[in-house]
Amino acid sequence: MSDTNDLIKLYSARILELAANIPHTDRLDHPDSSVKRRSPLCGSTVTVDITLKDDKIDQFGQDVKACALGQAAASVVGAHIQGCNRDQIERARDELKEMLKSDGPTPSAPFDGLEVLRPAREYKNRHASIMLVLEATLEAFDQARDASNCA
Repeated sequence: MSDTNDLIKLYSARILELAANIPHTDRLDHPDSSVKRRSPLCGSTVTVDITLKDDKIDQFGQDVKACALGQAAASVVGAHIQGCNRDQIERARDELKEMLKSDGPTPSAPFDGLEVLRPAREYKNRHASIMLVLEATLEAFDQARDASNCA
């Protein structure tokens, strides 16, 4: 069981600052796609709205109901997601998962700010909350792309 000092280190000032300043918290009025993802382990939820333009994220909105770690991830992603294509989002998701699971390298720019979440690798029960925003965004991207291909 983790002691109090470990938890204090986990919730660093930078993580708490990110959690308190999540960008793009307004939902979009007319999204191309909306996806809500929930972590069954902790109950955290993230809802992502996106619009696509030229096969990249044009507009982004999110509603985040998560622990400080999930909020910090949403803050970093929200600050850099506009203008990203599907490959960049998928790479960020995979790199974040590898960083948490196997102490892999820091995710590539523009998502290298997710490095702040590296101390959470020891807390596997927090990983799902941290991953929610990228997973929801990737699912929303695929749904929006599929819908535009059918139009």
